[in-house]
Parts: sequence; structure tokens; C-alpha cells
Amino acid sequence: MPQFFLNKRLLLLLISIILLVALIGVSLKDRQRLTWPEQFVKDTVGITERILQKPAAYFAGFFRNIEDIKRTYEENKLLKAQLDDYAELATQVKYLEKVNKELQEQIGKTASLQDYKPLAATVIQRNPDKWYDLIAIDKGSQDGIKKDMAVITEKGLIGKVRSVGQFTATVELLSSLNRTNRISAVIQDGRIFGLIEGYDKEKQALIFSKIPSAAKVKKGQIVTTSGLGGVFPDNLVIGTVTDVTPDDYGLTQTAYVKPAADLNDIDHVMVAQRTMPASEQPLN
Repeated sequence: MPQFFLNKRLLLLLISIILLVALIGVSLKDRQRLTWPEQFVKDTVGITERILQKPAAYFAGFFRNIEDIKRTYEENKLLKAQLDDYAELATQVKYLEKVNKELQEQIGKTASLQDYKPLAATVIQRNPDKWYDLIAIDKGSQDGIKKDMAVITEKGLIGKVRSVGQFTATVELLSSLNRTNRISAVIQDGRIFGLIEGYDKEKQALIFSKIPSAAKVKKGQIVTTSGLGGVFPDNLVIGTVTDVTPDDYGLTQTAYVKPAADLNDIDHVMVAQRTMPASEQPLN
């Protein structure tokens, strides 16, 4: 009797294995229609998903909306604070402009180092071998372009005019490694003066040298032209300080400046024709 039940169990096991293999084979077969067990399981799962999907989506959306409201509240609070600062700053600027205008009228001074006439130009040539050094633009001496004039984009300074033809001009970029490529610069916050001379390709930053050792230069400070070189207008944005290191003798400091303009993507530029008389021997 026990032998009979043992054989019966073994037979059931073999039949179950055969049925399982057969079901697997049927399910893997490329068929146009599903079997009724497959249809039942698929329909049951689909109905369950539809029933649970809406409540789950509702609760997920509810918590997401709470996070959005919280984030919006924080952003709104920050923006209100910035607007208050902006309103105060705008009032101060208007007041200073009024005072500056009155003082200029009193002393009969109308020209400024910041005054310049922008002349729009388009980049027509850029040699891959001189990618970091030179570009050519479609304006020349016939348009009033002169050597050493500043060349800018809407974001900031990119270089200066190196040579001029009748109808075209060559612009030397800030990233040029030419040892004579120097620009008198200043950090307006603290009136810290120095020279932009050279470019570090690894750091992709301009080298701002000859900074006095006692000057407190910080990351994030904005570097602009000083206007003291004789050609460049004052206050043209050059870039932002990213790092500061002292020299080997501790007499001066060198800062690395990330250019404000993208020197790799230059299509349209403006040549700054300074309205104030230029020095006969520019120091830029």
C-alpha cells in the first residue's frame, strides 16, 4: 500500500513537470491569441492596476503639490528679499547718477572713461590652429576701426583689435598667449588694480597678475577694465575671480579669472570706439 502511494505521488510530480514545461513552451511561442489562463491573469492584473492607479496617483500628486507649495514659498520669500535690495539699490543708483551729473555740469566735464560707441561686427574667420588667439571680423578702417580697440560681446570683453585692413580686422582674444597681450584691469570692489596677461588652458582662466600683496582678493569678485590703459573704456566686464595665489616672493598676488564671455563660441561682437581722446601710447 505505501508503495502504491509513493508511485502515485511520483506520477503526479512527473505530470506536473510535463504540464509546466508545456505551459512554458506555449507562453514562449509566437501566438496571435492568448490562452484563457493568460487572459485571466492579464485582465485581473490590468483591472487591479486601474483600480489602484488613480488613488496612488492622487496621493503622489498630493504630496508633490505640498513640496511644490513649500518650495514656492521659500523662493517667493527669497525673491521678495532680493526685490527689496534691488529697490534700495536702484534708488541709490538714481541718486548717484543725479549727483554725478550735477558735478559734471559744475566743472564743465562731459566726457568719461566709460563712454564708448559700439560698432556691431560679425566673425568671418577663425583658424583652428589659432583658436585661442585670433579671430577676424567684417569691419575695418573704413568703418572707423583702429588698432587696440576693445572687442566685446553682450556678456563681456573678449579681446582687442590687433591689426586693421580696409574692410576687415583681426582681433586678438584674451586667451592669446602673446606676451604683449596685456590689459589694465581692476576689481571695482576695493579698487584693486592689476594686469590681465596670459591664459591658463588647464584652468581655462585668465591670469590677473601684479596684484598688491596687501589687497584682499576674494573668489566671486568681478574684474573689469580700468580705463587707465589709454584705449579701453572703463568698466567693461572681463570675468570673475575663481582662485588667488601669492607669488614666490610674497610681493604680489596672482588671481585666476573665469572669462564672462564664452571664448569658444563667438559669432557676433561689438567694437568699442572710445569717445574720450585716447593716449598716444596705449598701455593696454
